[in-house]
Amino acid sequence: MHKEKFLPLSAEEERTGKLIVNAAYVVHKALGPGLLEKVYEVCFCHVLAKDGCTIKRQLDIPIVFDGIVFSEGLRLDVMVNDLAICELKALETVNPVWEAQLLSHLKLTGKRLGYLINFNVPLIKNGIKRIVL
Repeated sequence: MHKEKFLPLSAEEERTGKLIVNAAYVVHKALGPGLLEKVYEVCFCHVLAKDGCTIKRQLDIPIVFDGIVFSEGLRLDVMVNDLAICELKALETVNPVWEAQLLSHLKLTGKRLGYLINFNVPLIKNGIKRIVL
């Protein structure tokens, strides 16, 4: 284990995390489950922007392989304040690969805080998974 894995998140990362969770609650309370992922993404980003966050949507993550940078590698759903990655879902069945996908996004971008948010749940608290590296 690397020592840095035990470092606490910065105050700004924690603040950003609270805003992300709050935005998920606000959107889910207003819309409920059952809509398309894009609808949740637009509304989620709107709430975060109103809270003063800097948002980047559908961000390409380059992959470096064999000394070559490939720009068409991966795409993350939402980057908040250049600190946290949010992968948004709107599906009934949770796929374990989503967590692996988020972990890969965190490692490739050098970020430490990520959220996997599935809006297609009766209670949003059961749809939010926080990951810290």
